[in-house]
Amino acid sequence: QVQLQESGPGLVKPSQTLSLTCTVSGGSITTNYYYWNWIRQPPGKGLEWIGRIGYSGTTHYSPSLKSRTSISRDTSKNQFTLQLSSVTPEDTAVYYCALRTTVPGTRPVDFGSWGQGTQVTVSS
Repeated sequence: QVQLQESGPGLVKPSQTLSLTCTVSGGSITTNYYYWNWIRQPPGKGLEWIGRIGYSGTTHYSPSLKSRTSISRDTSKNQFTLQLSSVTPEDTAVYYCALRTTVPGTRPVDFGSWGQGTQVTVSS
């Protein structure tokens, strides 16, 4: 069973960079066809996909956040990270990391494994 755990500061000042780490257990982040995602939910709003890093290290980002987003990984620690720069109060949200598996030639499936989420507040 794959388990994911978010960690990082819960309070970030405006204009600074939000940094979160997702630690994975029960599975390798380099396993073929595993895609590791960051998703967030602002208060009172729906889920918003931020981006992902694939098993080979390739990244993709939401167009609305691409200019401010960087996702990376540390395979030796089985971790992947989110950095969101130039944050504003509108970036306040619960941030989740989540796994989706997509085998070539198959339809995308719902995210199967989620972290518990971590609250990040942007405020001075």
